[in-house]
Amino acid sequence: MFPLRDDNPTLAGSKATFALISLNALAWVLAQGLGSAITLATSVCELGAIPGELLGTVSAGTAVPLGEGQACIVGPEPAWHTLLTSMFLHGGWFHILSNMWFLFVFGDNVEDSMGPVRFVAFYLLCGIAAVLAHIASAPSSAVPVVGASGAIGGVMGAYAVLYPRAPVHLLVVLGFFFTRVVVPAYLMLGYWFLLQILGGIPALAAEGAGIAFWAHVGGFVAGVVLVPAFRDPARVAAHRRMIGRRFGGIG
Repeated sequence: MFPLRDDNPTLAGSKATFALISLNALAWVLAQGLGSAITLATSVCELGAIPGELLGTVSAGTAVPLGEGQACIVGPEPAWHTLLTSMFLHGGWFHILSNMWFLFVFGDNVEDSMGPVRFVAFYLLCGIAAVLAHIASAPSSAVPVVGASGAIGGVMGAYAVLYPRAPVHLLVVLGFFFTRVVVPAYLMLGYWFLLQILGGIPALAAEGAGIAFWAHVGGFVAGVVLVPAFRDPARVAAHRRMIGRRFGGIG
C-alpha cells in the first residue's frame, strides 16, 4: 500500500514541512551528488551513523564494503554528529523520493498541530530516537545507517494519535492489478507499523543488513510518546472545528 493523499486540510501553510523536504533534497544534490556512486558512498561513510563506531564495539580501521568498489572505514572516535546528519542522507533515488512523499502527505497536518518551530524540534528528536533504536538493535554493526525514514516514522506516529480517522487514499498493487482504496489513517499507519516489527524480527539476526526496520519502529514510538508534549491544544482545537465544519469530524 502506498499513500497517495489524505483528506485532511490544514489551517496554515506548511513551511517547516517544505523546509525539511528542501533540506533533504539539498543534501541529495550537494552532499550525495544525485546518487553518483563515489559521492554517494563517501557521504554515507562520512555522515552516516555507524553503530559499532559510536559504541566502540567495532575496531577502528575495519573496512565495510558498500558495493561499486567502495568501502567505509570505521573511525577511531565516535562521530556523534552523525545522529543528526544521517537523517538527511539517502541511499538512492527511490529511497529519497518515497521518504519525501510520505513526509509531504503526513507532515503538513502534524505541523499544523504544533506550529513550525515545535514541529522541527519534534522531527529532529524523532529522528535521533530512530537512530538510537537502530543502534540498540545492531550494536556491533559496522554498516552506516542513513535516511529520513525514522524521523518520518515519528511524524506518522503523531498523525495516528492526532487524526486516527482521517481518510487516506492508498494505491494498492497486487501483482499486475492496481486499485485505489480509502481507509482511516489508523488502519494504514497501524499496518505500516506492524510490517516494520515483522521485518525487524529477522533483521535482529543479521545486524546492519538491509532496511533499518527498528529505526522505523523507534521513530514511530517516539512520535506517539512525544506528540502530547509538542501539540498545541489551541491549534488542535481550531483544526478540529475546521474539520467539523467541512466534513463532520475526522480527528
